[in-house]
Amino acid sequence: MYKVLLIEDDPMVQEVNRQFIEQVPHFKVIGISSNGIQGIEMVRRLHPDLVIVDIYMPHQDGLETLQKIRTEGHAVDVIAITAASDIETVRRVLQNGAFDYIMKPFKFERLKQALENYHTFRQKLTIKTTLTQQELDGLLQMPQIERNGGLPKGLNEITLQKIINYLQQQAIPVSAEEVAEGVGIARVTARRYLEYLEKQQKVQIDIQYGGVGRPINRYMLKH
Repeated sequence: MYKVLLIEDDPMVQEVNRQFIEQVPHFKVIGISSNGIQGIEMVRRLHPDLVIVDIYMPHQDGLETLQKIRTEGHAVDVIAITAASDIETVRRVLQNGAFDYIMKPFKFERLKQALENYHTFRQKLTIKTTLTQQELDGLLQMPQIERNGGLPKGLNEITLQKIINYLQQQAIPVSAEEVAEGVGIARVTARRYLEYLEKQQKVQIDIQYGGVGRPINRYMLKH
């Protein structure tokens, strides 16, 4: 059972997130804090496995809290769940070692996927004393924000993550047009991101034939 500390200033969001977290097997919320200062004190006292933190909070924001967790050397992993969507915040949160970054508003399935990825990651690190390059690549290629910041010109991490979030919620392959409508972007833009994900081997393509005209490429995230 993974011990989770939730740091979130909104009482209603606290309760929703707690219920979401505890619906996922292997995860138990052991403490809830309404600000970063109290959150750091609870990290020191409760020694959680995982901290789920908001960025926008009074007294001490989530980014400063994450930096203090790292400075103090706590052996704890962090997932950010926040409305912060600017590139600089995303970059700084990832630089400080966040396992995942989930943007509000989000659906239960997105948080569930993040926690399941985390469980898989921890299980493999617990079972093995060494990893092959292939095994390590598999761990690092779980669906989440790109960590290397090396996106092609014209693509950005925020839109990429929105597309990944949308694809994670689909039970069947979807077209570029459906992705564009679901995310709220132009079809040609959606196609560029989907082509990038294909090159990164993050999506598989299902080519559908039928009717008059060109075949339709439909996309689905690889698991």
